[in-house]
Amino acid sequence: MDSVESTSQRIKQNGIIAILRGDFSIDDMLRIGDALLAGTVKVMEVTLNSPAALGALPKLREHFRTEMLVGAGTVRDVAQARQAYEAGAEFIVSPNLDLESVSFTRAEGLLHLPGVFTATEAQTAFKAGCRMLKLFPMEAAGPAYLKSLRAPLNDIDFVPTGGVSLENIAEYANAGAVAVGLGSKLVLNRKQSPEDLTTRAHALRAAWEQGKHD
Repeated sequence: MDSVESTSQRIKQNGIIAILRGDFSIDDMLRIGDALLAGTVKVMEVTLNSPAALGALPKLREHFRTEMLVGAGTVRDVAQARQAYEAGAEFIVSPNLDLESVSFTRAEGLLHLPGVFTATEAQTAFKAGCRMLKLFPMEAAGPAYLKSLRAPLNDIDFVPTGGVSLENIAEYANAGAVAVGLGSKLVLNRKQSPEDLTTRAHALRAAWEQGKHD
């Protein structure tokens, strides 16, 4: 199994990607990661529009080793993809579909989840070699849209992001999402206590597993 496949399998096994976006220090991110692990969330995405992101990636990899899968988000072009790769990101996530970035990540054997919304965008990404896609933004679309999109595109792994919450995560699981991405519905801010974050993570995990089995 190659690294892209093994990384995608780990994301599917975990099902929840915690997105860290904002003015978090490296120490903040390490504490957040520990609290997420305690809540059985084992995939973390640090967005590149967070000031400490590139400095944090190698520290997070060193701290968590194989316990936590650590990726980079908001990777919009090939220059940022290269920066994330060199900083040690184990996967990258984009809000957009940039084919130059896809070519780079494929050449480096790095899992890339480009952002798509329409069937045409999804098929373009699929033809370019991406099998797992970020479906974004989902606030106005919801689980019913995912279900409709999957009817003709059932060989694509979709990761809905934006608007996913404790209230609807089970519906996304039931609609066929292989994983979901959550930012502020899980990781609030620097003042959030580790206990609150772990509690939120546990609740999301329980709802996700329930939705998969409904």
